[in-house]
Amino acid sequence: MENIQLYFKAERTESLVFIAIGIIAFAACIYFLFSFKKPFYTGIAWPLIIIAVIQLFVGGAVFIRSPKDIACVEIMYSTNHHALTTEEIPRMETVMKNFAVYRWVEIALTAIGIILILTQFWGSMGQGIGTGLFIQSLLMLVADYFAMKRGQQYLDWLQELVKNIH
Repeated sequence: MENIQLYFKAERTESLVFIAIGIIAFAACIYFLFSFKKPFYTGIAWPLIIIAVIQLFVGGAVFIRSPKDIACVEIMYSTNHHALTTEEIPRMETVMKNFAVYRWVEIALTAIGIILILTQFWGSMGQGIGTGLFIQSLLMLVADYFAMKRGQQYLDWLQELVKNIH
């Protein structure tokens, strides 16, 4: 059960990181919109706020859901190993497939950010949008990389556990 606790506690900790990044991005957005009346800063603000909303929603949902998930999986582990095969492993396989999609979206958004930074006029709204998009997408890419790695280790452990039980 230690692996279950470790996985979900790390997931919960990362959800707090997502929430913190979202709060910082939200605060930066407000600061940029109200302190600087320049197109570049207005441009930065929009991707910051849009992705911050996602970070706050996803981070909050994971943080709230994690204790219930720990309890469910521990019950499966203790009393119903078959449920690990029919419920938890398929859930984690879906999570891992979703991470692959997220990774490509984040890579694409990071690339779009770079393109906008390099092709837009210096100080323009387009360059600001590119900068905000680059920052947020890269942060999400890095955070999801670690979540994906941790998720794969947990999935591998579950599959090995089930294989050894049968």
